[in-house]
Amino acid sequence: MYKLLAKLNKVLLPSFTKQRLDPAKAKKWQLAILAWRYYVTTKALEKNK
Repeated sequence: MYKLLAKLNKVLLPSFTKQRLDPAKAKKWQLAILAWRYYVTTKALEKNK
């Protein structure tokens, strides 16, 4: 399930890393997207172990 979510995140959500977004200057909605992507990615990687 998390692998599918990770793939959807990659397609649908913006990549702030490529945009060189500074987390200290990010808006709250950008931080929420970063946190969501981090959560899904870590869960997807845990399932691979």
